[in-house]
Amino acid sequence: MAKPSISARRRALLGGTQSGRDALRRVQVALGALAAVTLVGTVGYVVLGFTPLEAMYQTVTTVATVGFREIKPLSSAGMVFTMVLIIVGVGVVLYNLGVIVEAVTEGHLREYLERRRMDQRISSLSGHIIICGFGRVGRSAAEHLRSIGHEVVVIDRNPDRLVGVEVPHLVADALDDTTLLEAGIVRARALIAALEQDADTVYLTLSARALHSDLVIVARARTVDSKAKLVLAGATRAVNPQLIGGRRMASFALHPDVAEFLDVVMHDEDLDYRIEQVRVPDTSPLAGRALGDLDLAGRSGAQLLAVRMPRQGAFVPSPPPGTVLQPGSTLIIFGDPGQVSALHRLVEPGQTAQA
Repeated sequence: MAKPSISARRRALLGGTQSGRDALRRVQVALGALAAVTLVGTVGYVVLGFTPLEAMYQTVTTVATVGFREIKPLSSAGMVFTMVLIIVGVGVVLYNLGVIVEAVTEGHLREYLERRRMDQRISSLSGHIIICGFGRVGRSAAEHLRSIGHEVVVIDRNPDRLVGVEVPHLVADALDDTTLLEAGIVRARALIAALEQDADTVYLTLSARALHSDLVIVARARTVDSKAKLVLAGATRAVNPQLIGGRRMASFALHPDVAEFLDVVMHDEDLDYRIEQVRVPDTSPLAGRALGDLDLAGRSGAQLLAVRMPRQGAFVPSPPPGTVLQPGSTLIIFGDPGQVSALHRLVEPGQTAQA
């Protein structure tokens, strides 16, 4: 599949970043020139017989054209040197003023410095979730993840969608590998692909899987037919919001209490109880042991709803006591944060539970 070309908007965004670099470079050159003039003036007056402090004072008052008297009477050479210093110094000062006013009024420097702070913030994240596409689906996912304490990084090529957004974000093309690397994909826990076109989502999924082989990738499928293609491209899950929404509405119609209970425990931030998943690593002391010998509910308080065997195997609901936990199995549990943390400590002692 050929990689889509960078859009005109993307080129404009890159141009804006370059303008910020150019503005910063001009400010640095202007300040460097001012420092050079001050140094040359100070050295010149020292040669003419001034002390270092007198020389610097004389240079500053001369370059600033404030009109103070000379510290010492000037010789003919001193007068010539002062006239040259005034001409050069005034030019440098005016250039500094012009550069600073331009950088402030056009906003390029401020945008560039904000971008650098944002990049530093993103580079410090680990175990975060990347959301590509900040439309209704991406925004809803970001709000829910933040509400339960997860760090997110948002990528969208449309700057209008990111105005006033407080979360770390990149105004860039998610189809560009460089953008994904800047978002910290090698350190990320998961990626949510919520782009507008299925073709873009497929390409993004392929790129993300190539950059991080163990990444959890949840891809939005705009059509039912595209779900299978996204899974083949490397998505861990392919989700069709319309299909899920329709099924949830049907569930509310048929089993309103059951549907509301599941909705509350999965999405209500004010409720302490949650349905969570806990993976049994290869190093876990629980691996290879039967559930009946472990008494997980008695030792942690969390209720075990189901077990999923390794490599996306089938779920075993209400697993019998003789079920042996294999390395890589996933426990589906119900409990409050304290109970979930206690079960995490049983599964992998010494490790902090992952929220």
